[in-house]
Amino acid sequence: MQGQTQSISFDGREIRLTTGRFAPQAGGSVLVECGDTAVLVTATRSGGREGIDFLPLICDYEERLYAAGRIPGSFMRRESRPPERATLIARLIDRPMRPLFPSWMRDDLQIVATCLSLDERVPPDVLAVTGASLATLLAKIPFHGPMAAVRVGLLGDDFVLNPSYREIERSELDLVVAGTPEGVIMVEAGANQLPEQDVIEAIDFGYEAVCELIKAQQALLKDLGIEQVIPEAKTEDPTLPAFLEKECSAAIGEVLQHFEQTKAERDEKLDAIKAEVVTKIAALAEDDPIRLAASGKALGNSYKGLTKKLMRGQILKEGKRVDGRSLDQVRPISAAAGVLPKRVHGSALFQRGLTQVLSCATLGTPSDAQEMDDLNPSTEKTYLHHYNFPPYSVGETRPMRSPGRREIGHGALAERALIPVLPSKESFPYVLRVVSECLSSNGSTSMGSVCGSTLALMDAGVPLKAPVSGAAMGLIKEGDEVRILTDIQGIEDFLGDMDFKVAGTEKGITALQMDMKITGLAVKTVADAVNQARPARLHILEKMLSAIEKPRDTLSPHAPRLLSFRIDPELIGTVIGPGGRTIKGITERTNTKIDIEDGGIVTIASHDGAAAEEAQRIIEGLTRRVSEGEQFQGTVTRVIPIGAFVEILPGKEGMIHISQLSEARVEKVEDVVKVGDQVTVRVREIDNRGRINLTLRGVPQAEEPATV
Repeated sequence: MQGQTQSISFDGREIRLTTGRFAPQAGGSVLVECGDTAVLVTATRSGGREGIDFLPLICDYEERLYAAGRIPGSFMRRESRPPERATLIARLIDRPMRPLFPSWMRDDLQIVATCLSLDERVPPDVLAVTGASLATLLAKIPFHGPMAAVRVGLLGDDFVLNPSYREIERSELDLVVAGTPEGVIMVEAGANQLPEQDVIEAIDFGYEAVCELIKAQQALLKDLGIEQVIPEAKTEDPTLPAFLEKECSAAIGEVLQHFEQTKAERDEKLDAIKAEVVTKIAALAEDDPIRLAASGKALGNSYKGLTKKLMRGQILKEGKRVDGRSLDQVRPISAAAGVLPKRVHGSALFQRGLTQVLSCATLGTPSDAQEMDDLNPSTEKTYLHHYNFPPYSVGETRPMRSPGRREIGHGALAERALIPVLPSKESFPYVLRVVSECLSSNGSTSMGSVCGSTLALMDAGVPLKAPVSGAAMGLIKEGDEVRILTDIQGIEDFLGDMDFKVAGTEKGITALQMDMKITGLAVKTVADAVNQARPARLHILEKMLSAIEKPRDTLSPHAPRLLSFRIDPELIGTVIGPGGRTIKGITERTNTKIDIEDGGIVTIASHDGAAAEEAQRIIEGLTRRVSEGEQFQGTVTRVIPIGAFVEILPGKEGMIHISQLSEARVEKVEDVVKVGDQVTVRVREIDNRGRINLTLRGVPQAEEPATV
C-alpha cells in the first residue's frame, strides 16, 4: 500500500497529494490534505451508453462524521441522506468539471469526494474541487484541464486565501473561484454589500492563486510520468447539417426576427419547420445518405445546432436578441406585495418577462431554527430559503418528488443573497423561512426568487437593512467576438455560453454565481459582466420598490410576538428549575413559548403581547440579584407554622421567620399575616444556599402598595 506523496507550498501552507495508495480499483484517486483536513477524491469511467445525447456525469460529496470525531445524531446512528451543505459541495464540484469534458463523450463518469478528516481551520470543499481535477487526470479521462479552485475572504482591507471557518464568519466576502489555464470557469460568492470593484479585484486575486495550483498539477503529472489525455474534436458527418442549413436557415432566421411573438409562438413555429424537414427526409430513398444520417437523435441535435448557430450569429452581427431587446435591456417587470391573506405572514409576486415567482415569508420562534447534523461547525440555521420548481412552470408534466440538487442550489443562492441584509438576532429574534414557488420559468428564476423574497420579507414586517434585487447575465463568445447579455431568458441560457447571476443592494453585491459552458473566460470579461449587471439591478430594484417602499410597520396578526432580552448565563438553571418545573410553570401560567440560549438570550413567543410581558417580568424577577437591606412590596403566598413566604419579585420568594414578624412575640403566624396580604419587607440576609430571609421588624408598612 505504498503510495507517493508530493507537497505543494501554497500561500504559506502545505498541501499534500498522495497518489497510488488509496482506492486502487478506481480509475484515478488522490488524497488531498491540508492541515488535518483530508479529502479522498476518485474519478471512474465506465462504458458508454447507446442512444443518449448528454454527458452522464455524477459528482458526489460524501461526509463522514467520524472526520470530526462525532457520531451521527439520527435514530440509526449512521449517515444517510446527504445534508444540504454536502449537496451544495457536490454541485460546487460538478459545475466547473462538467464543461471541461468533451461534448461528444457519452461514457458514464463518476467523481466521488469523501471527507475523511476535518480541521476547522481548513474547509474541505475547495480541496475537493481541485482534487476532482487531479483524480480525473490520473484516470486518463479526456479532459480540458487541469482545473483548480480557491476560496477568497476579505478581512479588513486584506484578501485571505482559503480562510478558516472562523475567518469566513468574520469576513466581508466568501468567494470561491475555479479556473483553467484559459480563464475563470466558475464563481460562487456571498458578500456583505461589497462594491463591484472590490469583488472584481477578489476574483482576479483568486484566479492568480488558481494558476499556481494548475501549474502544480501539471508538475505532478510530469513527475509521475502521466501524459494528459487531451480531448480531440470528434469528426462529424457534414451531410445532414449541410442539408438542414440549406433547407431551414431562411425559415429559422425569419422566426428569430419576429421579435413581437411570444415564446410559445416561436417554439411552435420552430417545431413546424422541423416537422416539415422531417417530412422531406422521410420522402427520400431509404439508401439516401441524408436519410441514413438523420437516424436516431441526429436530426434533432443537428436542428438544435443550426438554431443555436443562427441565434448566436444574430446577436453577434446585429446586436438583436430573439425578443428584440438590446443587449443590456431588461424584460418588462411587474411586482406586487401582500398578494395572499395575512394568514401567510408575508407574500409577494414578482414577474420579469415570462418568469414568475411567488414568495411567501413565515416568522417563527427560536425553537424553529434548523439543526444541522453535518461537518460544518455552524450547528443551526435561523434563515431558511426554499425553492420549488413544479413541472407546470415550463408547461410539462412529471412526477413531483423531493427537492433535487437544482432546487437546493437555487434556494441556497437566494438565501445567501439575503443574509447580509437581515436584521440582527438581538433586534429581531425571529427565525425566518421564505419559500419561493416558481410559477412560470423562462430564465433566471433564482434571481426572481431573490426579488420576490425581498418583497415578501418587507411585507412580513422584517426590518431589512436594504432591499436586494438580482439579474442573470449571459454570454455569446465566438473566437474573439464576445457579447454580454443582460437578463437572459431561457433560450439564451440554453444556447449561450454563460449563466452569471448577480444579486445585491444599491450599496453593493451580496451574492454571485457564475457557470460556464466553455472552458474558461478572461477576468476582464467577468468584470465587464459584473459592471453591466449593476444598472440592471438598480432598474429592477426601482420597480420592486414601487410595490412596497419599506417594510411594514406592523406584523401579521397571525405572526407570533417575540420579546428578547438577556439574563446572566449563570442563572439559566434558576429559570429552568429542577426538572424544568419552573420554566414549565411560567409557560403554563402565561400561555407563552420560551427559548433560552446558552449565552443567556431569552426569547418569549406569544400571540398576546401582555402575556409575553408578564413572562418577561417573571423571568427578570427570578434572575434579578437581591441584596441585603433592599426593601420590597410583596405578596404573602404561603403560611407555615414557622413563618410566611412572600413573593418579592415575579417568581422570586423569600421567607419571614415567625421571630421576624413583629417586635413583640408572635404566637401564631396568622395573627400577623395571611395569604394574599400585601406587605413591605426588608431583605435581612441571603444564606450560603441562596435562600432569601426577610423581616418585618422595623419596616414601616405602606398604605399603598409600592416596590422600593
